[in-house]
Amino acid sequence: MNILILGSGGREHALAWAVKQNPKCDKLIVAPGNAGIAQIADCAALDINEGGVVVSFVGENAIDFVIVGPEAPLAEGVADRLREAGVLVFGPSEDAARLEASKSFTKEVCDAANAPTAGYGHFTDADAAKAHVRANGAPIVVKADGLAAGKGVIVAMDEQTALDAIDDMFGGTFGGAGAEVVIEEFMEGEEASLFVLVDGEEVLSIGTAQDHKRVGEGDTGPNTGGMGAYSPAPVLTPEIEARAMDEIVKPTMKVMAERGMPYQGVLYVGLMIKDGLPRLVEYNVRFGDPECQVLMMRLGAQALDLLQAAAEGRLTNAQVNWAEDHAITVVMAANGYPGSYVKGTEIKGLDALTEDSSNMVFHAGTKAEDGKVLATGGRVLNVTARGSDLQEARDRAYAMLDQIDWPEGFCRRDIGWRAL
Repeated sequence: MNILILGSGGREHALAWAVKQNPKCDKLIVAPGNAGIAQIADCAALDINEGGVVVSFVGENAIDFVIVGPEAPLAEGVADRLREAGVLVFGPSEDAARLEASKSFTKEVCDAANAPTAGYGHFTDADAAKAHVRANGAPIVVKADGLAAGKGVIVAMDEQTALDAIDDMFGGTFGGAGAEVVIEEFMEGEEASLFVLVDGEEVLSIGTAQDHKRVGEGDTGPNTGGMGAYSPAPVLTPEIEARAMDEIVKPTMKVMAERGMPYQGVLYVGLMIKDGLPRLVEYNVRFGDPECQVLMMRLGAQALDLLQAAAEGRLTNAQVNWAEDHAITVVMAANGYPGSYVKGTEIKGLDALTEDSSNMVFHAGTKAEDGKVLATGGRVLNVTARGSDLQEARDRAYAMLDQIDWPEGFCRRDIGWRAL
């Protein structure tokens, strides 16, 4: 098969790394890719949010299967354009992608599915939103309704922070994403993620993970896109996972199908768990980043078979073959992230690292220039390892990280602390 992966981050590097191991993969192209991806696949400069451009590229390069990495092309209907052209694609339709692209839509679907989630209000003007905050008090959660690259969520521990967040959102801090706002009750508990493949009808759980959202150790400081993750997540026991599937995932997918927008792709199910009961925090319509990195490290070559089965509507007989292993990824970010940071600094020491099925550095925000690897983003590298237990995986990851020479970068030193 000739395979095209859309995206340029650590998630797409991990997907490419797993897909490349499968003997079914003849040619692999990633658009636009990054410096790390370029070492294992062909990279193509392509506007991945333009369906017509992607369809033309697929035809010109005899692509058999397209895997859509990030949420933006899905929200723009790229998967729809590919399906209309008769191309096999992994990723939901534009309508189904509203499960991530609109938080108010997701809340309404959850209401229809009777899926347990936080109480909420949906607002299109600041005064009504502020009145809701004053009536309910803090802690409270303020969310931009649309896509904000993982940054449009403010967990306000006091009322003033919530009111300021409302002003910021309606004031345009998150662009069009904040034109509408969803305000939710604050849910207590431990957060974890469940990943489910869906083929329009059947669902298949393909693993659990736990992310570390805050920038500082001990989960302090501002929220980020994720500073590290590990899999499996012990808090998501088989019993809780089964409950989440039966009470949240399956009813939601049933409602989506009944509404004429059957879901096909991967569903990221963000859960808050308290006293053994899961409640939905959010749905994402793509693999989490950096959770994808630990899942791919554990799944390896079978990932392609599973994604293809979902795309072809044959998950009924599919199954995941898990080893008794653990994986962890530590994010190296540019100093200053998630605030302002300098781009273009050189990263040294990557060539000396041993990379194999248990040790990988996935590139998230890099480019190759004049034989050097340069940092181009806020989250730059995902140092990823697996082991027989989480401690072994963690030790391997930090041992690799300590060999990387990049004084302009930093990481959290406590990834996996909840489980350990």
